[in-house]
Amino acid sequence: MKINVTYFFRKPFADYFSIEELFGFIQSALPGHIVFRNYYLKRYSKGWKDRLLSCFEVIPHQSDINHITGDIHFVAFFMRKRRTVLTIHDLEVLRRLKGVSRFVVWLFWFYLPALRVRYITVISGFTKEVLLKEVRISPDKVVVIHNCVSPAIQYKPKPFNTVRPNILHIGTAHNKNLERLIEAIAGMPVHLTILGHLRDHQLQLLQQYNVEYTNYFNLSYDKVVELYQACDLVSFVSLYEGFGMPIIEAQATGRPVVTSNCTSMPEVAGEGALIVDPTRTGQIREAISRIISDEALRGQLVEKGLENVKRFTPAAIAARYAQLYEQMLNS
Repeated sequence: MKINVTYFFRKPFADYFSIEELFGFIQSALPGHIVFRNYYLKRYSKGWKDRLLSCFEVIPHQSDINHITGDIHFVAFFMRKRRTVLTIHDLEVLRRLKGVSRFVVWLFWFYLPALRVRYITVISGFTKEVLLKEVRISPDKVVVIHNCVSPAIQYKPKPFNTVRPNILHIGTAHNKNLERLIEAIAGMPVHLTILGHLRDHQLQLLQQYNVEYTNYFNLSYDKVVELYQACDLVSFVSLYEGFGMPIIEAQATGRPVVTSNCTSMPEVAGEGALIVDPTRTGQIREAISRIISDEALRGQLVEKGLENVKRFTPAAIAARYAQLYEQMLNS
């Protein structure tokens, strides 16, 4: 039975396209009976007037199934509830806001949209847990469907550099915990490759601890893939993540990973990473040292990582969405 699905996207930004890219991978792997089209809002999500107009804008573009892909949760207000699914990627914004601003975002981006859709998909069990704490809805309404890994990421083995291994660290925002990583590797014979804009205090720390490093930012995705391929191990010792895509990107490339024991990261990493307390530099240092010195451990992490990635292929994730669409249409 053919199912027509309309995917609703925010108006495209020049520098932010992760949601669009993710669903592009998923759409490419959907089964043939799912016929989809994409609808992009004409207005940016700024100000109450444009947001209200966006709510009316989407009404005539509905299909058998309407899928709000994220960010523009509020357009659910006037859609057909039983035929609409909303993807919520994380609730990190509620951690940052306080007072009236937090209440407004909670009400119009989470609470009311949650009441106006048939299902909500979230990208991790952790995100589901946070959502259910913030919004009192039935757990059965919230379905965990993970993100998928890019088909551009392919397994590419390389000899491990035990003399001066190259550690790739993804991200420089506060939650990415680069500061503790710098402290953890002080005095170690390693090279640190950092992806993301470095702040002044981070540059000072690198100099203070005499860490050899290179820094990249504003790279194309092909160049990011090359960084994965060139490194010996990947650091993703973040303090907070709704998912943690670099974990599975590293695993898919065939690199051992050190990641955190909090939020979504253990769920995503499976058995293919060393798990540490990201607030304890000693644990980060010990994990990196073990990977450098233990060839057998490296091999086990790579093998288990490649097995873990099978959960996150576009085909596996697309099949989950197709099943949900069929369930919505048939019930």
